[in-house]
Amino acid sequence: FMFHIIFLVVLALVWMSFAVIQDLKKREIANWVNFSLIIFALGFRFFYSLFNGVEDGMGFNFFFQGLIGLGIFFILGNLLYYCRMFAGGDAKLLFALGAILPFSYSFLVNLNLFILFFILFLFSGAVYGLFFSGALISIHFKKFKKEFVKQFKQNKTIFILSLFLALFFIILGVSDSLIIYLGILIFILPYFYLSAKSIDEVCMIKKIFPRDLTEGDWLYKDVKVGNRIIKKSWDGLTKEEIKLLNKKKYVFVRHGVPFSPVFLISFLILIYFYFKGIDFLKLI
Repeated sequence: FMFHIIFLVVLALVWMSFAVIQDLKKREIANWVNFSLIIFALGFRFFYSLFNGVEDGMGFNFFFQGLIGLGIFFILGNLLYYCRMFAGGDAKLLFALGAILPFSYSFLVNLNLFILFFILFLFSGAVYGLFFSGALISIHFKKFKKEFVKQFKQNKTIFILSLFLALFFIILGVSDSLIIYLGILIFILPYFYLSAKSIDEVCMIKKIFPRDLTEGDWLYKDVKVGNRIIKKSWDGLTKEEIKLLNKKKYVFVRHGVPFSPVFLISFLILIYFYFKGIDFLKLI
């Protein structure tokens, strides 16, 4: 009786594997991967409901739950995209998972499943980001060190303010360890910020030929072509802008961290919990 869930799980794993391979190789996830996953997931839900809905007494509820999940993750994905936390391909992959994840006929059970996935996603993303950043720093250590010192000199005021603020909270929290932890966090946050900025400047900026540009690539800075200025944008380059850039010898683009592996890791952990029969309400 778990056939419909197993089918959705396998479907998601196959498509996400394609997405991860493509993201690691090209630093992008093609629209056809994400949109075809949505189509197949909703198509399967529709036909499963059509042929089994009367028999199990649930009608088209299994299909409707998929639409609801898609809608919720569509809103969440757009929110993360416009807050500049997700690239376009990542947001669309999240949309697709919204059509996959509602395993139950109950909206409340599915809602808990969504929340658990998001918690796992945040945790996995933090761990993945630390390991990925550590690997980049070790590979480009000399350049990173030079850039970090440069950034530190340019942002001395932030460090001085964070130091005084941290000391204030630590002294204030003599009788409350929670306030002391807050002070320590305030002290180390600027270091994390400058490390991330240094990694971005040293490791994520690439010089490439215009012929190698793809739609959606991020320019590192504005580029003047003739009388026109092509501005860097979160939405990335358009086909028209790429044609104009072919007049240049080279351009600098900013590559983001390939984040699709986090989707796959989080999904695998979620599936493990699900098939182990762990109560989602107790985990959240």
